[in-house]
Amino acid sequence: MIKGSCLCGDIQFETAAEPQGPSMCHCSQCRKQAGGIWASAHVADSDLTITGPVTWFAASDIAKRGICSRCGSYLFWKGKGEDTISFALGAVNGDTGIKIAKHIFVASKGDYYDIADGVPQEEE
Repeated sequence: MIKGSCLCGDIQFETAAEPQGPSMCHCSQCRKQAGGIWASAHVADSDLTITGPVTWFAASDIAKRGICSRCGSYLFWKGKGEDTISFALGAVNGDTGIKIAKHIFVASKGDYYDIADGVPQEEE
């Protein structure tokens, strides 16, 4: 069971499902919202239980982001029309047991760091 929460604890989430697609996103939207790279994995919508007052923000026409309006934690990413939801690996309580499989949107990564971990990179 993976359990997590926002910084203040108002929002909690959990899943017993095996998370898929663990990645680090370097897009400008994630960098602006998270203050840096956003690491996440996804599960089926029906496999993630969320409690607490999630505020949803649509930064684009393709997805919305779930945040805590009290502490500002960026917890979820939900693609329009998709049946999965991504959750922030940094919000997981304790160890995740998950290893990053890819870096995404590296074409728009910040110029202040290098990606040197040998994990596959996708331009978009």
